[in-house]
Amino acid sequence: MGWARAAVGLVAVVAAGALLVSGGHEADPETPAGRPGMPPPFLGVAVLGDGRLTAAVDAYGDVVDLRREPAGRTLIDNPADRQAAGTVEPDTGIQVWVRVGDGRAKPIWEADSIRQRYLPGTDVLRTVARFGAAQVVVEQAAHGEKLAMVTHGNANAVELRMSEGAGVLSRSSRVLDESAAADRRWLARSRQLGPGAPAWAREMYERSLLVLHALTGRNGAVAAGARDGWAYVWPRDASAAAIAFSAAGYRAESERVVRFLLGIGLEHAARFNGDGSPVPGRAAQGDAIGWVAAASQATGIIGSAKNAARILADNEPIPWRDRADYREGEPGDYLGNAIASGETAIKHLYGAKLPSRLAREPSDPDSGLDSAAAWAVRPFSQPRLYPAARATLNRLASQATPSGITPGEGWPGGEDPWTAPTAWTAWSLAALGERRQALQLMQALRRSATPAGDLPERVDARTGIPTSTTPLAWSHAFAILALGELWPSG
Repeated sequence: MGWARAAVGLVAVVAAGALLVSGGHEADPETPAGRPGMPPPFLGVAVLGDGRLTAAVDAYGDVVDLRREPAGRTLIDNPADRQAAGTVEPDTGIQVWVRVGDGRAKPIWEADSIRQRYLPGTDVLRTVARFGAAQVVVEQAAHGEKLAMVTHGNANAVELRMSEGAGVLSRSSRVLDESAAADRRWLARSRQLGPGAPAWAREMYERSLLVLHALTGRNGAVAAGARDGWAYVWPRDASAAAIAFSAAGYRAESERVVRFLLGIGLEHAARFNGDGSPVPGRAAQGDAIGWVAAASQATGIIGSAKNAARILADNEPIPWRDRADYREGEPGDYLGNAIASGETAIKHLYGAKLPSRLAREPSDPDSGLDSAAAWAVRPFSQPRLYPAARATLNRLASQATPSGITPGEGWPGGEDPWTAPTAWTAWSLAALGERRQALQLMQALRRSATPAGDLPERVDARTGIPTSTTPLAWSHAFAILALGELWPSG
């Protein structure tokens, strides 16, 4: 990547105390309005990094979350509750402000138009903003311990205003070039999709691998997302990432993730910091051991899922019954936890007589069909449940919105589709030979992605705009696995 970069008239770093809300008037915290049809400012929609310094960038090119490592402490304070409430301080993070002609400086979210893409095969992000006839291009990458931001275009001046994070900022195009080259070398190690995979599938596959690369620390700690409240390690999410790494040919990365998971006290919490310490407030969930066992088997660290579960359980058993499941609500006896816990748990639920479809709470058919039925096919193969899983997943797929499915029929969280259940359902439908339904869900997943290709946790059912953490490692892990199932390598 060696193109010429035109010099901008002025690049300035402005102290936090000088920052005002749009319009120049101090006010109580209120998230500024974004462009119509786009997410608000200060909600990350792209991630930068290579497992060390990790940055989230919003749809306008502003850095809104920054950490020394994916699941580490934040260098930019942007609380998730403020993001949800629309009360983010308007001087948060590292912002791009633009002056055109003799007018006042404007934040980049006031641009007339915005386009955002990664450079192909890299985590170098390019945001192009237009203010009338003026164009500003912002290129960003987090490489090693440096965050690079380089601007060029024909505006009179571009300012980088920051509340935190100045200590790691570089305005060197060399860092961008080094980051792009390193990303492409890493991506070249991957197992490619097989013959016949269309361009969109290859692009989603590569973007998903790069997202996992960015969100996986050097010690194997996989952050769920680059955002306050999500920059933790969930055993279930990290295990899915390990399985995806293994399937894509990244054995060393997969082993690091599994060894991290084997070294933490799974029984102590539902989620963990990047150093392996438990995060208080949520008890261990009933599928944790099963997921780590499946990841251990996929990586080859432990010979079989049964042996892995036994070794893990010898440490401190986590019962699958009367525990929260992947929906992280009230404890109960849930389908997903039982599937992850193996054949004995399935027998406890159903005995010798298997149901025709799989509800979230097997004792309560009114609890609704659960997309976790997919786990009985992949990765926890339970052939006795295949007919019921097939019927369940086909039914859920038939109810999909253009952007995917919710976690299940009994989902109490509204109609907005979630990308992880959409992707894991596609993975298992593909494994069952239901190719048409699997492809339909992958197209829905494609529509859920941001213009840069990152998958949100969920999107608005009507607009397709991200409404939560973007990207989500879990969703990208299942996208890798579904694509590999649809177009296996030779």
